[in-house]
Amino acid sequence: MKSVADHLAECLAVAQPLPPFAVALGDAVGCVLAEDVRSLVDVPQADLAARDGYAVRVADVDGASRDNPVTLPMLEEVRADTVDPTAMVERTTVRISSGAVLPAGADAVIPIEATDQGRAEVRFFAGTREGENIRRQSEDFAAGEVLLRAGVRIGSRQVAVLASAGHSTVMVHPAPRVVVMAIGDELQEPGMPATRGKIYDANSHALSSAIRDAGAEVFRVGGVSDDKRELRELLEDQLVRADIIITTGGLSYGGGDTLKEVLSPLGTVRFDNVAMAPGRQLGVGRLEGETTVFCLPGSPVAAMTAFEVFIRPALRHMAGYSSINRRSIRAVVEKGWESPEGLREFVRARVVGNPHEGYRVEPLGDPGRPLLTALATANCLAIVPEEQRAVQVGDTLECVVWER
Repeated sequence: MKSVADHLAECLAVAQPLPPFAVALGDAVGCVLAEDVRSLVDVPQADLAARDGYAVRVADVDGASRDNPVTLPMLEEVRADTVDPTAMVERTTVRISSGAVLPAGADAVIPIEATDQGRAEVRFFAGTREGENIRRQSEDFAAGEVLLRAGVRIGSRQVAVLASAGHSTVMVHPAPRVVVMAIGDELQEPGMPATRGKIYDANSHALSSAIRDAGAEVFRVGGVSDDKRELRELLEDQLVRADIIITTGGLSYGGGDTLKEVLSPLGTVRFDNVAMAPGRQLGVGRLEGETTVFCLPGSPVAAMTAFEVFIRPALRHMAGYSSINRRSIRAVVEKGWESPEGLREFVRARVVGNPHEGYRVEPLGDPGRPLLTALATANCLAIVPEEQRAVQVGDTLECVVWER
């Protein structure tokens, strides 16, 4: 039987990062940087006024107060679009807008509220200190400085710094295009009248949401017939748009191994019994040398567990993320249970606590039964090692935490 670690390694091996390419900033949102990005300019590019007010030399307004104002003649008004303001001379001032270039010789800005807002002459009711209300050149970042590292996912905040640094395009790993197919003649869409012998397709909907959450682009095919010809045609149709195809179901020994027969001539896909619970038989490989395929069981709980353990890290690896795994913590067990021998068990559970007082974990429902209600209310997967047969109160387990 194949170990969990070996199957994960194989999943990561077939899901190599997609080739990077340059995209416009607006198209980069949601993608991962493929290389470090350096600034093309200083930001700010010069010393700037941080507030509307008057540029002064600190020595010229020393001792100014309401009772003893200092009056200075105003040389000019400098706005944000002024390119080359007049240099300051002794005992003068310049009215200046927030964001405008500071005149040479000025070493502070006094806000307009501390003046009479004069035009020819200005009365100052307060002194100041050097650097007050000034944004110094390159105080945010300098030309040539690394702003963002490869592996960072681009969002609105990253676009702000990239645009400010002068970049209109960046090199990114594209988000993988993933097709989800749930296989089985017994499947029907939620919302249709319940029919004897039919079950609602939960897997393709749940997996599509999980794929999107992992940062990939998803195309949900939904329920697919067990008919071999129809299944093969549908798989071949998806190859043109899919970097990854994820199937769920169609692996039952009693059902004639429909999926295995269909995939065999299309590429190299290996099926193994993996030493884990829930779930057991999983497939991984490539179709026609280009498209990665992952095959999951039909049980929703088993399929979602296998997705979290194997496919989510593979998707993030393929998308170029620097961190591919969810956060994990160690927690003390509050309620024991029996774990299957020789299998790594992933138990739907709830973990509570904090870093200072420690964490506690308790299984939800019967760990040995694939209950969707437990999956829906859990906030983690508690991991029981293969060699541990009995989980007892007070034991410590690793818990993979689902983000809220």
